[in-house]
Amino acid sequence: MAQQCDLCGKTPQTGNLVSHSNRKTKRVFNPNLQKVRHQCPDGQVLTISACTRCIRSGYVVKPMARNVADS
Repeated sequence: MAQQCDLCGKTPQTGNLVSHSNRKTKRVFNPNLQKVRHQCPDGQVLTISACTRCIRSGYVVKPMARNVADS
């Protein structure tokens, strides 16, 4: 499975790790992905990988909690 946000498409980026002596080695910045349940506009509930920025911004619509005692 790819390290990619299903909503915004954010993927890992590369850069340099810079030491105190200013030596540079390659490193990877991975997005902070979380598995969350998302309710689509048609009512379907899916488990998606979303970055925390999409969750915080409100792009993820969480489904209503089911009451187990009713069923």
